[in-house]
Amino acid sequence: MALTTQQQSLIAIKNNIENVIIGKGEVIEQLIIAMIANGHVLLEDVPGTGKTVLAKTLAKTVNGEFKRIQFTPDVLPSDVTGIHFFDPKEQQFELRLGPIYTNILLADEINRTTPRTQSSLLEGMEERQVTIDGQTVTLPSPFFVIATQNPVESQGTFPLPEAQLDRFLMKIRLGYPTFAEEYEVMQRFKETNPLERIEAITEADNIMHMQKEAMSVYIDESVSKYMLSLVRKTREHPKVEVGISPRGTLALMRTAQAKAYVSQRAFVTPDDVKAMFPLVGTHRLMLTLDAQLHGTAEDIIQEITETIEVPVEEVGER
Repeated sequence: MALTTQQQSLIAIKNNIENVIIGKGEVIEQLIIAMIANGHVLLEDVPGTGKTVLAKTLAKTVNGEFKRIQFTPDVLPSDVTGIHFFDPKEQQFELRLGPIYTNILLADEINRTTPRTQSSLLEGMEERQVTIDGQTVTLPSPFFVIATQNPVESQGTFPLPEAQLDRFLMKIRLGYPTFAEEYEVMQRFKETNPLERIEAITEADNIMHMQKEAMSVYIDESVSKYMLSLVRKTREHPKVEVGISPRGTLALMRTAQAKAYVSQRAFVTPDDVKAMFPLVGTHRLMLTLDAQLHGTAEDIIQEITETIEVPVEEVGER
């Protein structure tokens, strides 16, 4: 497959982000894959690992409108979606759109706000629209939610319910940098902020073209059945209370296509599926009580990956 103009810019997008975010090439690629797959991402890690900076850098790189919501317990649904307010000068109600009306939305510390406010994101994430006092407003395209949460803090937090977790295409962890990487961060940020020098590499409209092209990436029948076998095994596993939903099946398919697209291939390989399976599957599993005490969802995903037979025929473009 000859590289399209949009595909050629993907390397430049990744390199541009790496001018700010050091040592996280794999995470950056995963974030780009989620965006190309037209989904949303839950970034989970301890404070100070660069989650907010990563989201801002991506927004500047694709020249998209960026807005941030700092979630706290007193944030209301209307603070997210918007309200109709009365203009005394004009003597009429006027629609004031909330921060959800943007291209890239950073929902910072989403687990610090109440379930009612968390749910105000659901319609926008799933249907790309919001309803404000009975009026439906279509969100801009592309629309990409990057939510963050701190996994080690429980006081004053509201864990995301399973229905909301299922709306996130991927859950990504950044992790701490290595000694050398953190030293480079110190040197790079010592006298200036690299984020201030970041320039746009592409336009938001081009992201939409990439999303459409990625959906045309070929998936062989054997690879499709391999994906389905992985997903269905989560529903049959004795340590799993609730397995991956059909929405999760589609998420695995879309991310595998996007992974192949970002890798500049016109077809999906089993390795693409194996790489995406933990990212789209881990946060969708509900484990039994006993399994929660003796293991993690990551362990079960790994076990299933090692159990299901991988297609051995050469998979290529038809």
